[in-house]
Amino acid sequence: MTAVTDAAPTRTASDALDAARQRLLALQTPDGWWKGELQTNVTMDAEDLMLRHFLGRLDPDLAAATARWIRQNQRPDGTWATFFGGPPDLSTTVEAYVALRLAGDAIDAAHMEAASGWVRAHGGIAGTRVFTRIWLAMLGQWDWESLPVLPPEIMLLGPKVPLNVYDFACWARQTVVALSVVMAFRPRHALPFGLDELRAPNPPALRHSLRTRAGLFEGLDRLLHRYERLPAWFKPRAALRRVALGKAERWILQRQEADGLWGGIQPPVVYSIIALHLLGYPDDHPVLRAAFDGLEKFSIHDDHGRRLEACQSPVWDTALSVVALADAGIPPDHPALSAARDWLVQEEIRVRGDWSVRRPDVAPSGWAFEFENDNYPDIDDTAEVVLALRRAAPSPAADDACDRAVRWTLSLQCREGGWGAFDVDNDSDLVAALPFCDFGEVTDPPSADVTAHVVEMLAEGSTDAAALSRAVGWLWAQQEADGSWFGRWGVNYVYGTGAAVPALLAAGVSQDDPRILRAVAWLEDHQNEDGGWGEDLRSYVDPEWAGRGESTASQTAWALLALLAAGRSDTDAVIRGIDWLVRNQTDDGTWDEPWFTGTGFPWDFSINYHLYRLVWPIMAIGRYVAS
Repeated sequence: MTAVTDAAPTRTASDALDAARQRLLALQTPDGWWKGELQTNVTMDAEDLMLRHFLGRLDPDLAAATARWIRQNQRPDGTWATFFGGPPDLSTTVEAYVALRLAGDAIDAAHMEAASGWVRAHGGIAGTRVFTRIWLAMLGQWDWESLPVLPPEIMLLGPKVPLNVYDFACWARQTVVALSVVMAFRPRHALPFGLDELRAPNPPALRHSLRTRAGLFEGLDRLLHRYERLPAWFKPRAALRRVALGKAERWILQRQEADGLWGGIQPPVVYSIIALHLLGYPDDHPVLRAAFDGLEKFSIHDDHGRRLEACQSPVWDTALSVVALADAGIPPDHPALSAARDWLVQEEIRVRGDWSVRRPDVAPSGWAFEFENDNYPDIDDTAEVVLALRRAAPSPAADDACDRAVRWTLSLQCREGGWGAFDVDNDSDLVAALPFCDFGEVTDPPSADVTAHVVEMLAEGSTDAAALSRAVGWLWAQQEADGSWFGRWGVNYVYGTGAAVPALLAAGVSQDDPRILRAVAWLEDHQNEDGGWGEDLRSYVDPEWAGRGESTASQTAWALLALLAAGRSDTDAVIRGIDWLVRNQTDDGTWDEPWFTGTGFPWDFSINYHLYRLVWPIMAIGRYVAS
């Protein structure tokens, strides 16, 4: 694809909007939904090969196709990063290296020597995160005894007891339950080779003072190790373990979705498969057959090889597409919007999920991110779906669904006024202190971007003024001193600010409010010289990167949406931003965007939503043309 440049000097924003609109319409499926690829890093692909080796079902052709994709993503220094253009990551590099050896790559091949040399120089296997070392323990390359303990007895803790599974965010909860089973068995299916070339001297063990929380949890882990070493004939421990494993098994089985997966995301799927395998389920058991069939639907096969999506986002993508097309001037009764409306309505979740543990008396509703994830509707998707349904031609079914969804969302407002993604008041500060939890977010506290989307939804049609007022107050309290907002689910301050400003203005805040003016000034100050906006994922760990990075279509659109909502359509910043989008549009109506602008876990796990590069610019250009 080639970008439109000076060869087409008369091209206008309206021209770009028309081309993008036609491109988006062409991507709709006959059933009414949209779905773009969710591109992630190669750990998904590496762990898939390790899983298949562990289960004794690694196919050479599949391994070769996967290895081709992994090699293509190797950095010049022999390492792998967690996002496009990012720095090397030790755990990702180790997992990719092991996968390539499983696929047959020679230890003395140049690309393998480059990787192993870098790993040794940066701490070796011992320096990787806990999850990587769990995989290596399952493959006979790490000692189970040196890993933190996660006993299945955690299942016996009631919902009000600290450190129970419902204190974990839903994505961590599903992983923790399955992993507790795996770690109880401490399985080992050795690799057909060693990994001495990845080893470096183990760093000295660090021990914190027992006066600190970290020290207390280290002490708890030592006690749990002693518990694990109790002999099998010790009847109280054996009985407790048997009850706990039975409860974990039932919990896992009850949460398998209609598509055979768990939570619609890769980690709980993989660990649930391993857990059930260890509990005695044969490969041809219907539960595991459905799981592997579902996992295969995450696979993408093309000229680059084979890769896995960590998740799929049809509901989110469809809601954003409807909003974008409405912004682009498509009338509410257009067949594309009507088909999307009807598909979204049938995707409403009408059964209780884990959220009901803390809200048992609330009627179910909401939408999940994925095709099938009835246990975990999320608040962000629900807010965006309601906004989308209100832009399509009304129908009784859609109106009823919106009413139920608003009531459900209001019931999950957190005590301080904001919203998390999946649960209410899921903000325990104990679970993150566990030695086991060294990767990603493990709780689901309120975030500015999710709360902003809910505020926008409530401002359009809710009569609950008190809930809206509390949410607006919470959003103001989250504004940074420089005028920006942190982005939890998108990168980063550009995303948070791009969500918060339109929401606050929709809720009735004046464009002249000093806090809005401060946000506008922050966005204008962080515009790139080329007219676009971009923010590197390093902003999550280094404040110098806040609002800084290569210009991208999605991030430029987020900034423009805020500035347009603030009434700045005729300013130099907006005109230059729109010009950047027009100049960089490809000849098929979309935009190139290799950068990762979506977030799973800030810094630790990132996503390139392939449809973001299209839907967000359509919204921005559409609102600009209409202004």
